[in-house]
Amino acid sequence: MYTLISEASFDSAHFLAGYNGKCRNIHGHRWTLKIEIYSDNLQQSGSCRGMILDFGDLKSELKNITDYYDHALIIEKNSLRETTFHALKEEGFRIIEIDFRPTAENFAKYFYDYFIEKGFFVKNSYVYETPNNCANYSEMR
Repeated sequence: MYTLISEASFDSAHFLAGYNGKCRNIHGHRWTLKIEIYSDNLQQSGSCRGMILDFGDLKSELKNITDYYDHALIIEKNSLRETTFHALKEEGFRIIEIDFRPTAENFAKYFYDYFIEKGFFVKNSYVYETPNNCANYSEMR
């Protein structure tokens, strides 16, 4: 099996509603997303002969998704009081609401599914909250 790994980073803030620890407070991360794709075969003809795919295609999609989350407050839907949410929006803060708790583990699955939907054969999705702490999601056994 052949694999390619590409990575991109984004800076954003989040908090874990209902968590009994420091992460219940709004805090930021330099998130790093690594996507590993695979293929049993390399392309046999054309400009991508000898490759799984052009790295540029993978890098472009990584850039799209990481740019979307960059410099935003990522929150789980309904985790802020409505008045707090609207006050932050009125102040011009960029808030992205998601349907899951914004943990590294949940983001690893979210990005895995995102790249599958884009047509990539994903082996692993890695999400780093810090350089030393990473969550991984894979459906390969």
